[in-house]
Amino acid sequence: MENHYEIVSALPEKTFAIGKNLGHLLEAGDVILLEGDLGAGKTTFAKGLAAGLGIRKTVNSPTFTIIKEYEGRLPLYHMDVYRLEDSFEDLGFDEYFEGDGVTVVEWAHFIQEQLPSDRLAVYLHHVGGENRKIVFKPYGTRYKALCKEFFHESPGN
Repeated sequence: MENHYEIVSALPEKTFAIGKNLGHLLEAGDVILLEGDLGAGKTTFAKGLAAGLGIRKTVNSPTFTIIKEYEGRLPLYHMDVYRLEDSFEDLGFDEYFEGDGVTVVEWAHFIQEQLPSDRLAVYLHHVGGENRKIVFKPYGTRYKALCKEFFHESPGN
C-alpha cells in the first residue's frame, strides 16, 4: 500500500488512545472508514474517536440500527453497514457525509459506491495475541494533511 501510515497497538487501551488522539484532530464533514476482521478493534477505535470528540455517552457498535448519533464537540455519526452486505439501499448516507459532524463507517466496503472520494480509511489487522496493526490510508488533500499532522510529519516528508 502506497501513501499509508502504520501503528502497532499491543493493547485495546492503546487502540482506544490512538482513536482518541485522532478524534482531537477531526473536523466537521470528516469521514473515517474502519475495516478489519471481527474482533480486530474497530469499535474500540471508534470509542476512542468519540472520546476525542468529547462524547461522554457510551459508544457501542450500531450493528442492528445501522446508524447511531452522539453529541460532543462535533456530532458523531457511527455507522455499521455490515448488515447491508446483501442489499443495496440508499439510506441517505451522503447527508451524513456532507453534514456538520464526523462520520465513522464500520465495514465501509459494503457501501463502496456511496462513499465520498475524500476520506480516511483505517484498517485494523490482528498480528498475533493482542497486537493490532493499524493502517491509515488517506484519500484527498484533507486526509493527507490530517495524517501528516497525526504522525507529526513535516511537510517535506
